[in-house]
Amino acid sequence: KVFLDNYAISSNSLEKFYYINGNHFGQQYKDYLSDYHQWDQKDHAEEWMLFSDNIGEYLSIDESSLSNGELYTMLTNKAAKGRKGALVAMVKGTTSEKVISILDKIPRSKRNKVKEVTLDMAGSMNLIVEKSFPKAVRVIDRFHVQKLAHDALQEMRIAHRWDAINEETNALENAKYNQITYVPHCFDNGDTKKQLLARSRYLLFKSPDKWTDRQKQRAKILFAQYPDIKKGFQLTHKLRLIFSKTKDKGVAYTKLARWYNDVTDSGFKSFNTISATIYAHYINILNFFDNRNTNASAESFNAKLKNFRAVLRGVTDINFFLFRVAKIYA
Repeated sequence: KVFLDNYAISSNSLEKFYYINGNHFGQQYKDYLSDYHQWDQKDHAEEWMLFSDNIGEYLSIDESSLSNGELYTMLTNKAAKGRKGALVAMVKGTTSEKVISILDKIPRSKRNKVKEVTLDMAGSMNLIVEKSFPKAVRVIDRFHVQKLAHDALQEMRIAHRWDAINEETNALENAKYNQITYVPHCFDNGDTKKQLLARSRYLLFKSPDKWTDRQKQRAKILFAQYPDIKKGFQLTHKLRLIFSKTKDKGVAYTKLARWYNDVTDSGFKSFNTISATIYAHYINILNFFDNRNTNASAESFNAKLKNFRAVLRGVTDINFFLFRVAKIYA
């Protein structure tokens, strides 16, 4: 019983190793071995679960999908490091009004002790934290900001790749029409233009000091052929360095302002959205430089839930699944 309560073990796993009827044993655990039917949150677990004793000074808030695309808003305690005591609240949906009404069940004295909450740039999450934890500093996760920049850069690469595909298709059709053999141009590393753009995807996510020799060669060719991608990569890398190298909040403010000006001067449409987003959220983004906390703990917790769901081969009984989640993480 204790073993099943504390680990993500499925009845099918027990069936495999101990030669028992897994479905029968799983039902026995649910109905008799566990205290599921006496669980004080059973009646409302599918809509919300609350564990106010797990609240701490540093929290993370995020959303996750359990099954059939149903989203849940999850509040976790960073101090628990993804283990028992990590889960503070889990509410079905992402509607701010609903989540706030559930979190209001936590005594105000406990909520006022929260010093900092990390979150993404979703407006609903920001409102939830603002209303439920009025004394907490809101910190927008740096990786969500960097992801916007990477998405803008990849958008530029993909646009050029479609142009290369169309160019190669037209050249092939012309060769057929003229009854000649089409031989695409290859660069020094053996890539065609289409291949160059396809194979450059991952190197654009990495810092140049982490490129392999082949990636360095490919990047040199890519940047020579597409100066706009080179400029976009420089903007993305510069933003990465601001978050990774800058320690002082005031210095970070100055660097972000200069970066914003560089984006404006570049004239890249794909980067305009991220610059506007940073401008709208810059206060909460700059709060990262106080303690350098990110939302990584929430992302890790999401990954654990997905792994737990995979071990159980999907979620058929949501209430019982949430009961087991509560046993392990709350």
